[in-house]
Amino acid sequence: MQKIIFFLVATLLFVSCQEPLAVDLVVINANVYTVDDTVSKASAFAIKDGKFVAVGSTDEVLKNHKATDTVDAAGRAIVPGLIDAHCHFYGLGLQQQKVDLVGTKSYDEVLDRIVAFQKEKNVSFITGRGWDQNDWEVKEFPTKEKLDSLFPDIPVAVRRVDGHALLVNQKALDMAKITTDTKVEGGEIIKKNGKLTGVLVDNPMGLVGAVIPEPTIYEQVQALKDAEKINFSYGLTTVDDAGLSPQVITVVDSLQKKGELKIRMYAMVSNVPEYVDYYLENGVHKTDKLNVSSFKVYADGALGSRGAALKQPYSDQENHFGAMVIGNDEFKALAKRLAASPFQMNTHAIGDSANAVVMKTYYDVLKDKSDRRWRVEHAQVVAPEEFEILNDNLVMSVQPTHATSDMYWADERLGEERIKGAYAYKTLLEKTGKIALGTDYPVEHVSPFYTFYAAVARKDLKQYPEGGFQKENALTREETLKGMTIWAAYSNFEETEKGSITAGKFADFVILEENIMEIEEDKIPMIKVNATYLNGEKVY
Repeated sequence: MQKIIFFLVATLLFVSCQEPLAVDLVVINANVYTVDDTVSKASAFAIKDGKFVAVGSTDEVLKNHKATDTVDAAGRAIVPGLIDAHCHFYGLGLQQQKVDLVGTKSYDEVLDRIVAFQKEKNVSFITGRGWDQNDWEVKEFPTKEKLDSLFPDIPVAVRRVDGHALLVNQKALDMAKITTDTKVEGGEIIKKNGKLTGVLVDNPMGLVGAVIPEPTIYEQVQALKDAEKINFSYGLTTVDDAGLSPQVITVVDSLQKKGELKIRMYAMVSNVPEYVDYYLENGVHKTDKLNVSSFKVYADGALGSRGAALKQPYSDQENHFGAMVIGNDEFKALAKRLAASPFQMNTHAIGDSANAVVMKTYYDVLKDKSDRRWRVEHAQVVAPEEFEILNDNLVMSVQPTHATSDMYWADERLGEERIKGAYAYKTLLEKTGKIALGTDYPVEHVSPFYTFYAAVARKDLKQYPEGGFQKENALTREETLKGMTIWAAYSNFEETEKGSITAGKFADFVILEENIMEIEEDKIPMIKVNATYLNGEKVY
């Protein structure tokens, strides 16, 4: 009798074990790039409660799972939800409410767009972004005379594309109380023949920023929602916003908890003393959607506006070295303070002098610690001696489209020798083992496919140059995909929850119209997103 009972129980258990698992969604007949530990391929996966529960063949997944919904990918490529490791998500959203100067080919075109914007919007303070004098026939900073004549009574402040130079009119200068005698460390108030030109570089920009009206809560919410819509359309499911205030972070958190903002965000807190004090006192804030565990610090300015701090003078401007926007002592004191906390330090460093200060300081304050993953944002121009002190406490967070945007003039700024250590992504990867990739939008375009192309081909959208810019520093397609998924997640301490299509992780994935890993190289920028899923929910 005992044997019969045992047999019946065993049979029942066997049958029950064979019952398909009820899940919310299965995706079948796909070409899945899992980006797991072995970078395996699969053709299907199952999702339950917002997470992957199985990854394998279509036959296996269908046999073992009973789904509420099924998506037949019809052979399309699927990759993990893409992560932009360095962007300005909130800034992109706000930009939708301002004058767009990206792509202007002359100062006159800048003025025409500002006039057209004001005619349509009729705002009390005109702001915008996107001009780049390097794209103009006359590659010099503009001056404010024409702006003054067009807008004598309405303040105007429009940022250069990199965000490190600001063109303002006299009305804005007056409001900010800027005169020829004004002195500000860590930047430049540019003058010509002893007169203000209206161009401010780095720290002096803050004087004007202080008089620009703050966005209303409505405008903030609208900006965040606008940015989310744009990002989802490009397959981005996590964004690393490089510099936010606690107030904006609170708005993000509130919207996410209400389900009104779905995108995941790794929010770097801007390096403002009261912000640092607040978060060090209150600690890391982490939810499934929001990660507040780092501070964004600026070491120097940008190369395009000659604000990047160099060890030797700019090759195209005698006796000009750029500038650190934070004092060395202040930077080191902050680094020591953060090293004693659980927070990451993520520092913008463009010039070789700035990178030397940042990398050496990181190395020194973390020498007795491990796995801190402090990030160097941009790591744009690095001297040979700095490559030798890189270790796993440091993560390089770079933006491949900077290389292909800057290549037309970067050698003029840096000279023949220094340019060899610029945009050296392959070398940075070899020294650290991982590299996180982003866009820095709205400095560059949002599209991660432009990022992918710039990293792999080292060409711009005109397919220039034919052989690729410093092609020895190109990344492989596999390295690039990792840099936009699992390595970007690693840079955020989030590799156990996202970055690959693996059982147990958030079900964030992108269905592509074309196979990014196999398509002809020069067609990569034109790739379209078929669908974007976050937590197994279709969001685009």
